Amino acid sequence: SGCVQLLPPQNVTLMSKDFEMIFTWTPAEGSPPDVTYTVRYKSQDHMNKWIKVPKCKNIPRTSCILTCVIRNHYIKVQAQVKAVSGPLQSPWVKSQFKNYFAEVELAPPVLILNAKKNSIHVNASFSLPTCVEHLPWKYELNRWEAGSEDKKKYEAKFRKNSVIIDTTALRGNYCLSARSLYESIDFKYSEFSQPVCVLLNHKG
Repeated sequence: SGCVQLLPPQNVTLMSKDFEMIFTWTPAEGSPPDVTYTVRYKSQDHMNKWIKVPKCKNIPRTSCILTCVIRNHYIKVQAQVKAVSGPLQSPWVKSQFKNYFAEVELAPPVLILNAKKNSIHVNASFSLPTCVEHLPWKYELNRWEAGSEDKKKYEAKFRKNSVIIDTTALRGNYCLSARSLYESIDFKYSEFSQPVCVLLNHKG
């Protein structure tokens, strides 16, 4: 075609982090300072149709969150990006295929404790994109006495009722920590949250 082209973006990757599906890339060496990027994606049920991502058109940043753009979280998707500067464009560069449902990476929940007279009510809060709230998320809660390795385990569904721990017989400093849990093809877990400790039934 004889027209000057921009060099395409590098290190194009579709990845999952903290419940999100994120498309990332790095600028080509020597990219002009005004370079912007445009993203499209396609899914395996419509292999010949690239779909525009309006919020990732002519953007200066080098990532695009696709979690809630994807219409079906159960099938594989692929993304592509091109660089644009004035009248110049780079060729499109494609990512690998990725399936949100099978490959999502979880983030640990944040625990909210409400200590009553003889019980603790534990709620877990998650920074979940609204479009995936319907998936079968759960969390697993560990309780142990500070300094001990003996952990008691509870399991609960996300956003459902709080876990209620009877503390009548517990005395001393107890710690709680939780991880997100998800069953797709097999079980997936997040890291455990930072422990939260509470002093129970102490005199004074």
